[in-house]
Amino acid sequence: MTFRSRVIAATVGVAAVAVLLACLASFVTTRSALLRSVDESLLIQVSHSTSSPPLGDESQTTGSYFELVLANGQTSPTSKVPIDQTILSVAKGKSPQVLRTVQFGGEFYRELVNPLPANTIVSCSTGVCVIKSTSAQLFIVNITGQINELRNLVRTLLLVAVAGLLLALGLGIFIARAALHPLEEVTDEIEEVAETNDMTHRIAEGGADELGRLRRVFNRLLTSVQNSQSLQRQLVLDASHELRTPLTSLRTNAQVLSRADELSPEDLRQLTNDMVTQVDELAALVTDLGELARGERSEGAIEALRLDECVDECVDTARTYARIKDITIDTHVEPSIVLGRRDRLIRAVSNLLTNAVKFAPNGGQIKVVTENGTITVSDSGPGISDADRPHVFDRFWRSASARALPGSGLGLSIVAQVVAELQGTVTVDRDPVLGGARFTITLPVEPVA
Repeated sequence: MTFRSRVIAATVGVAAVAVLLACLASFVTTRSALLRSVDESLLIQVSHSTSSPPLGDESQTTGSYFELVLANGQTSPTSKVPIDQTILSVAKGKSPQVLRTVQFGGEFYRELVNPLPANTIVSCSTGVCVIKSTSAQLFIVNITGQINELRNLVRTLLLVAVAGLLLALGLGIFIARAALHPLEEVTDEIEEVAETNDMTHRIAEGGADELGRLRRVFNRLLTSVQNSQSLQRQLVLDASHELRTPLTSLRTNAQVLSRADELSPEDLRQLTNDMVTQVDELAALVTDLGELARGERSEGAIEALRLDECVDECVDTARTYARIKDITIDTHVEPSIVLGRRDRLIRAVSNLLTNAVKFAPNGGQIKVVTENGTITVSDSGPGISDADRPHVFDRFWRSASARALPGSGLGLSIVAQVVAELQGTVTVDRDPVLGGARFTITLPVEPVA
């Protein structure tokens, strides 16, 4: 069932309910008014019956009758009204006053049965009579005309209901077409984007209604997809550029290695070491590309992490490499808890420590401070110039002083990506004491249990 059909069905359904309720209310109101008028006339006759009319008297109103029903079922005058158990029960004093609609002789009557106690004085053909037993007064009014009018009203209301439903159907089709036309235009534009794969296309946003909101949300989605595609293309281009240099060097060394018998043992050993180093650089580059390919949301469960324990683990590993350059790593660690993925957090902190070890001079110093969700890594290296700071977290970017050093230029990009995933921030400046670069990661803190 299409959305247009659902709109039409809903419109017709609501109209049908409204028309049926209106017709029912009209019928019930009219019927109640007619019967209430008849009932009031009967009750007036009861109130005037204290001076009972002569038995057998017929009201001047056409179709109105008065009869006296005794407890044994006899009537005065002779009844042409069927005497059933209901009337007898009232005449015997077993039931209260009864007001009802009956049918006999092919016509409808409104019947009021009023009980009379024993020893009631009534007028009769001989004057005044005393009825020793309980009895009942029977007042009858012919309402066949009113019933016929109600039937005519029902037929009229049915015709009105059918006409109302047909009108509702026509209005539903018109409203659905008019209301869904802008949505069809948006759908056509979205289909065009899907067919052409043109992420630069934007939909006219329109007003502040629900349809305008849909247009704006779709435009934001197109912008996100376009940015994602641009980042992917840039990543592929940068990766291909970075891979070209070590692959070219490996190809050259492999060609030289084909003449190994012409090389001295020292040259052969140096050539082999160079190739191993280049392969290691390629492996590190592939690993970093895999980390970046995860995007801003990686897989794995998010858990509460002791930030101080994660930093201690990273520092212990970094000290292994720092001993080669006789670098001292000082730490000041205070407990705090953050939410994240352990492997990603450790990777980010390890990248900062690896970067600090790389740029710190022999015999230099690194300082790591962790407190209240903040990680600060400082070194005594040359630091980062003001001109280079806006680019340090860009992919494959390397400063002029670092291009001769090993690395892929992706380490700090991974740090920025992990911190963004943890909804934190990372900044870089110059440490006032050590003089080198100082990286500061700030993460949201969870209450300590």
